[in-house]
Amino acid sequence: MNIYRIKTTSYEEEDFYLLTNLSESQIEKAITPIVQAERNNPDAEECFYDNDMLVEAIKEKYPSATVKMYQEFDTITI
Repeated sequence: MNIYRIKTTSYEEEDFYLLTNLSESQIEKAITPIVQAERNNPDAEECFYDNDMLVEAIKEKYPSATVKMYQEFDTITI
């Protein structure tokens, strides 16, 4: 299992984390077309996406994969 930080914008608050058994290239293959479509057509409503939509696209492309999204992690302070 891997944990990836997913950044699709320059706004850190829009980042999210994935716990998954997928590779980096598999994740990129699933979400790059969505992100590029919005960048190429920023005013088109049909190109809008949010983090939940990106995770759903990954799950649809790889239905047998483990894919769990996190916005942040609990911190243990000792």
